[in-house]
Amino acid sequence: MAKSLVEMTAEIIQSQISSKQMSLDEIKVALNDTFQTLKSLQDAETAGVDAEPEVGSNVPFLDPKKSIQRNKIICMECGQEFKMLSPKHLSSHGLDSRSYRKKYGLSARQPLCSKALSEKRSQSGKERGLPENLRKYLDSRSSKK
Repeated sequence: MAKSLVEMTAEIIQSQISSKQMSLDEIKVALNDTFQTLKSLQDAETAGVDAEPEVGSNVPFLDPKKSIQRNKIICMECGQEFKMLSPKHLSSHGLDSRSYRKKYGLSARQPLCSKALSEKRSQSGKERGLPENLRKYLDSRSSKK
C-alpha cells in the first residue's frame, strides 16, 4: 500500500529530528516545506513534467533572515551550520562576504555570525572602551577640519 504525503513527510522529519536537535518552529517549517516539496513533486510526476530545478538556480531553501539564528548561522549556499561564515567557506562557493550579503539581500552591516557570537563581540568591545575611544577619535578628527 502506498504511503500518503503526510506519512512520508512525518517519516522524513522524524529521521531529521533524531539526527539533530530542532526547535518547535524549525520542526513546523521543516514539516511544511517537506510536505510542499513532496506535493509539488507528486503534481509534477502526475503532469509528466520534470520537477528538477534548473542548474544554478538561486532559489534559497530558507529565508535569509532566518538563516542567522541564536547559536548558529546556516550557509544559504550549502545548508551547513556554523558559528560564523568564514571567508574560507564562502570562497569555496566562489563568494566573498560582500557578494554573499548582496546575493541574499542582507544588510552590508549584517554580521555573518550567530547572534550569540555577535553579542559577545559587542560586549567585549564595550568592556574595552571601544565606543568611547571611537567617539573621542571622531570628535578630534572633526575639530581639526
